[in-house]
Amino acid sequence: MALKTNKSVQKRFRVTGSGKIKKMRAGKRHLLQHKSRNKKRQLRKGDTVENALTKQIRRLLPYA
Repeated sequence: MALKTNKSVQKRFRVTGSGKIKKMRAGKRHLLQHKSRNKKRQLRKGDTVENALTKQIRRLLPYA
């Protein structure tokens, strides 16, 4: 029997070529009018997951 990929995790995270896990930053969906232009620009960039959570996320993405 094959392992199942957790689909919600698959939509939120990507694995880079070097093996790091990439995610989008939180806080860019709504309530943007009071955030500065600089803050909104920084939120556009992706981010990498901390090492403490990498093992848990990899368990949910067995084929990534």
